[in-house]
Amino acid sequence: MTPGCITRATDSRASLAGLSVMDAVVLFFAALLANTLSALAGGGAGLLQLPVLLMLGLSFPAALATHKVASVALGIGATVRHLREGRLRWRFACFVLAWGLPGVWLGTQWILSVADVWAELALGVLTLGLGVYSWCSPALGQRTERLHREGVGLWLGGGGLFLIGALNGSLSSGTGLFVTIWLVRWFGLDYVRAVSYTLVLVGLFWNGLGAVMLSVQAPVRWDWMPALLAGSLLGGYLGAHWALLKGNWLVKRVFEVLAVLAGLKLLSDAVLHWPVG
Repeated sequence: MTPGCITRATDSRASLAGLSVMDAVVLFFAALLANTLSALAGGGAGLLQLPVLLMLGLSFPAALATHKVASVALGIGATVRHLREGRLRWRFACFVLAWGLPGVWLGTQWILSVADVWAELALGVLTLGLGVYSWCSPALGQRTERLHREGVGLWLGGGGLFLIGALNGSLSSGTGLFVTIWLVRWFGLDYVRAVSYTLVLVGLFWNGLGAVMLSVQAPVRWDWMPALLAGSLLGGYLGAHWALLKGNWLVKRVFEVLAVLAGLKLLSDAVLHWPVG
């Protein structure tokens, strides 16, 4: 994710008026798999969906903007399922939005103008560490506790959400996982409840703001949206359904796997974008 990506032209495949049937099928199933896993783990859709967009020929800015727009459908699909369970406390939800949305806006202003190889490296190490930490903490997120909901702890929690929001607006892989683990570790939510907040608030509102901001700065491939939106909506609903059906153990395990994979991907991206000479 370097400034050179901004001016890189899309190849001839991405400049076609529309998608072939095969490409549309690839987009649909990539979005379905990515968003089903993301809805189970509370983040990580960009781990698979963004590379597919790049593979099909989009430049990085166009792929990121297109991915952000499509990822809102993940929030819609998951919201439909989670709202039926009545798990969200709206006062706390508004707190997450109030702290996170300004960070998202800041991140969208930063990503298209700043070389972030160091951010990828640091975030990769941290994301990988989150997966390992959760794996080594069997009791983490298996039951709900009320932690840091007032005073200094609440303000620090909000500051953490602001920083994660900035990462969400600027980077594409794994930032939803940060929200999930922050809600679990700092505020004491269990994994299923934390994923509910992440998918509804991050998937719908944070990603919605990021999509609007990025779409005015980089081209969005609207002709690719039907396949992406269909896969994202269905995947978001299915992942949320299985999370509620199977409970904290499955959500925790999927979170750990995706956190490790997202961390490794970010580290590999940092190596690929490392300045030569």
